[in-house]
Amino acid sequence: MQAPMTREAFEAALKDKGRLYHIHHPFHQAMYQGKCTPEQIQGWVANRYYYQINIPMKDAAIMANCPDIHTRRQWIQRILDHDGHESLGETLGGIEAWLALGEAVGLSREEIIDQRHVLPGVRFAVDAYVNFARRASWQQAACSSLTELFAPEIHQSRLDTWPQHYTWIDQAGLTYFRQRLSQARRDVNHGLEVTLDFFDTAEKQQQALEILQFKLDILWSMLDAMSMAYEYKRPPFHTVTDEQVYHRGLQL
Repeated sequence: MQAPMTREAFEAALKDKGRLYHIHHPFHQAMYQGKCTPEQIQGWVANRYYYQINIPMKDAAIMANCPDIHTRRQWIQRILDHDGHESLGETLGGIEAWLALGEAVGLSREEIIDQRHVLPGVRFAVDAYVNFARRASWQQAACSSLTELFAPEIHQSRLDTWPQHYTWIDQAGLTYFRQRLSQARRDVNHGLEVTLDFFDTAEKQQQALEILQFKLDILWSMLDAMSMAYEYKRPPFHTVTDEQVYHRGLQL
């Protein structure tokens, strides 16, 4: 029987997955280099909105499967971060902050909320993530959130490069990225602790690495869909119609 990695080695193996994080996707690389057009920035924001509104649903699914009261008490903060909480009176919830970002890049709230721009590839990828969280054990689903290990770097990259390259974007709309710098670091400490504690055999540790890869696949696939539509001008059904015929807002 194969011996499990030490806790330190397992953590290092999880963090090594950062070399496959979507910060390295050509679409993101172009974004940070100031090469994206307004249409590409707007398309990215509109499509990522679908991811943002599904994050609380993913986290609610984890909580629904978790019998541990202490974990639920900590995990619920993630939902409040995205949905907002009137009694907190501190900052915008992440979803509202993302809508502000959308307005800052020239989109209307209506066209973001009605999901008219959400590409099928993005929708299918995000739905797969939420469905995984619903079906998996809460520990497995928590492990899938560990892409947060790499999130602060990606948010900082946007804060560092957008004001320089995209002066047409209202900088007040970048609040979401500023908020997530601290929130992601807090969240990952908890998710990492859960993962290191639960995945304590060689077989489980390999499973954890595969789960994290699955989440990396989700994020990369979303950008692949956006690249096809906004970089290569090949949106869905482009060979047969110029209309946006793909479904939106339909829960199957």
